[in-house]
Amino acid sequence: MPEPPPPEIAAALAASAGRRGTIGARIWYFSEIPSTNDVAISLAEQGAAQGTTVIASAQTAGRGRLGRGWHSPPGAGLYVSVVFRDARYAPMLTLTGGVAVADGIRAATGLPVEIKWPNDIVVPEGLARSRRLKLAGILAEASTGAEGLQHVILGFGINVRPAPYPQELTNIATSIEAELGRTADAGSVLAETLAALNEQVQRLEAGDAQSVLNRWRALAPLAVGSSVEWDRAGARRRGTTAGIDYDGALLVRADEGTERILSGEVRWL
Repeated sequence: MPEPPPPEIAAALAASAGRRGTIGARIWYFSEIPSTNDVAISLAEQGAAQGTTVIASAQTAGRGRLGRGWHSPPGAGLYVSVVFRDARYAPMLTLTGGVAVADGIRAATGLPVEIKWPNDIVVPEGLARSRRLKLAGILAEASTGAEGLQHVILGFGINVRPAPYPQELTNIATSIEAELGRTADAGSVLAETLAALNEQVQRLEAGDAQSVLNRWRALAPLAVGSSVEWDRAGARRRGTTAGIDYDGALLVRADEGTERILSGEVRWL
């Protein structure tokens, strides 16, 4: 059963209500659940309205892109999923979520985070151009039926406080507080992110997807001029990033011409 949000979360949500529209108008908060996306999917299947938001302080079976798990220890982060039903802008929701999470973290903390294609929120590490530490991620999951799109669940996880990471994440993950060197207000991070999400979704509703794409590009310097590798038809390919196109595909210039990468693993060199 849902629980009352902690006081700092409740206060931040109340203070930001006028900037969030329908997003977070209905909140389901849990101290721990297997997955916020799974709960949001269940609510959507029961008719939950667009903007219904599931928040957890911990997940026991959180997941990210390509079926990977998302490390979600108690008290260390924010784990959030939002129900969307408008099919007009569903293809843009992953990019929109990236912009919202990056802008929300920036507004709440001043930390100059970036987006790393397709759905990672990162901070630069030292002087290495391609070396970034990940502190948040976005996962959009759609459900379709005989009448077309039923809903999209936009989930995101944000590492707010330092926590022991599994060995495979030790050198690639970080948190807001570890990067700031001070405490951060998780309620403010959540409220600013949901407000930023509402702002970007309003642009999509107004038919201004171009401004969302422009903001994504401004937040993603690695998307142009970076060396990457990827696998295609059993062969390893290499090229230089050249931005994204309208549907979010990563454009890469290779010897054979420009490639569009929509999914799969890209290795940043």
